Amino acid sequence: MHYGYIGLGNLGASCAACLIKAGLQVTVFDLNPALAERLVALGAVLAPSAADLAGSVDHVITCLPSPAVSEKVLRAILPQMKPGAHWLEMSTLGRDDVLRLGAVAADAGVRMMELPVTGGVHLAAQGKITMLAGGDKDLFDLHRPAMAAMGDKIFHMGPLGSASIIKVITNMLAFIHLKATSEALMLAKRGGLDLGQAWHAIAASSGNSFVHETEGALILNGSYDVAFNVDLALKDLGFALGFGREFGVPLDLAAATEQTYVAAKAAYGGEAQSPMIAKLLEDLLGTDLRAEGFPARLE
Repeated sequence: MHYGYIGLGNLGASCAACLIKAGLQVTVFDLNPALAERLVALGAVLAPSAADLAGSVDHVITCLPSPAVSEKVLRAILPQMKPGAHWLEMSTLGRDDVLRLGAVAADAGVRMMELPVTGGVHLAAQGKITMLAGGDKDLFDLHRPAMAAMGDKIFHMGPLGSASIIKVITNMLAFIHLKATSEALMLAKRGGLDLGQAWHAIAASSGNSFVHETEGALILNGSYDVAFNVDLALKDLGFALGFGREFGVPLDLAAATEQTYVAAKAAYGGEAQSPMIAKLLEDLLGTDLRAEGFPARLE
């Protein structure tokens, strides 16, 4: 199958590259053509516009920064998509947005599968990211080879809207874990421990988390560079708190974590890296969380 891929940011470019490396035919587009250069070198075709891309491929994948952008791109591509084409949406959308945009696509004869991912850009680059699919089972089965090229853990969560709920849940947990590991590392530092040894001890303990092992290392390096910013974290926490209100679930930890991110945005701006919530503690206490031997980026 010939896939079109629209949205070549950190995540999208990594996933599109995995499709190309797996031998699939891929046409790409981004408003910033420079983002496509590496993919073209790998064998992708660069389309002059999203609409041109949609008319030249069997199915379209999008990976975009917001529901508003997803809707704008969808309305541009729908008139050009081939009969029987599917739309695979990898952006993080709220469930209501997924259902609404899925209906817009269906009215134009295009079936949608939501496909948010989790695990981090470093795993996307390795083709090992976790994929959370929502939509009809026959679409899931048809596109499973493409999903297997991009990720190694693939879950069909149910009908449209299901994947958006679990994606928000996993992101909510990640942000809570990041706040927790920041506080734990600061306790270790202020308690006089060697931070490198403390990080390893936590990683080998019942208190370990995926976030501690990954983003905790970026805190200790001082780069904080996880390729995911504070604004995106606030967007996802907003979705989580909205589900809490809808489903009648108190989310005390998520609410406290959201306030930490609000403070981080005020201090460093929305484009600051998500792990910089640790820097709030560092600045407050005049104590840095640096240790030798930790990476600036996750590989």
